[in-house]
Amino acid sequence: MQANLMSIVSNDASIKSSIAADNASIHTAPAFSSLIHDAISNIQSLEDQASSTVEGLMNGSGADIHQAMIATQKANLSFELALAVRNKAVSAYQQVMQMQF
Repeated sequence: MQANLMSIVSNDASIKSSIAADNASIHTAPAFSSLIHDAISNIQSLEDQASSTVEGLMNGSGADIHQAMIATQKANLSFELALAVRNKAVSAYQQVMQMQF
């Protein structure tokens, strides 16, 4: 009987520590809004880099055509990815709104 009681107490302690670990991981996860903000700022920085590289190519200030093309393609690809994610989010929202409860 005492062995059963000890096993219940140890199981209770392990469950509490597991719940505490889960709660700690929940509180440390970044917010969705911060993820979106970081992604948008990353896209903006790639756009700015592409623009400055192309401007440097046009002015002849050391940028070659390969760097300009790579920078513009990186910016284009990141924008297309963000657009695809937005379209999926809008589609999911529309599907949720069409659900009947």
